[in-house]
Order: sequence, then structure tokens, then C-alpha cells
Amino acid sequence: MEIQEQRQGAVSVIKPVGPLSADDAERFKECLVEVLDRSLGRFVVDVSAVAYVDSTGLEALVDVTEMLAESGHALKLCAANETLREVLDLTDLSKMFESFEDVNSAVRSFL
Repeated sequence: MEIQEQRQGAVSVIKPVGPLSADDAERFKECLVEVLDRSLGRFVVDVSAVAYVDSTGLEALVDVTEMLAESGHALKLCAANETLREVLDLTDLSKMFESFEDVNSAVRSFL
């Protein structure tokens, strides 16, 4: 998995490219924690290039969401494909994340 990062104003956009699975979940989580530390909770995860996610990948997302919740923030996901949305719904995790259609609407939500 490749993890891309870009800035849009004061918001960091993290874009994992590839499946979010056991092989890369820990590295992905570490990346999100680093971004959390330097962005004061102002970041978005663009999941448009994540074909699928397994239980370890979901656990990484939940762990970071819980860290953010401690500081009054929520993990913002955008551009989730049908498969990822279905997995989040079936596992009853969709309510844990703020979800947006695209990166721009997710970034604007910080204004």
C-alpha cells in the first residue's frame, strides 16, 4: 500500500492506495497518528483508492477514531466506494466516521 499525503490549507488529506489489510494496517495507523499529532485533528482520509478493507484495517480506522474522539474530533472519510460503505454498514461502524462524497466537501467541513 502506498500512502499519499497532501495539504489543502490547514487540512491534511491522507490517501491510501491499495487494500487496507493486515499487511499494511499498522503502517497506515502509524501514519494517521503522525498526521494527528501535527495537524491538530484537521485531516481527512480519502479512501477512493481503497479497493477493500479487512478486519485489521477496520481496527486501525477505529483505533484512530477513538484517539480523535478523546480530543473532541472525528475521523473524516471521503469518497468511499460501494464495497467499503457496505462493510462499514454491515459492521455497524459507519456511525463512527464522518463521511463525505469527495475531498473538497470533507475539507470544507473544517471551516
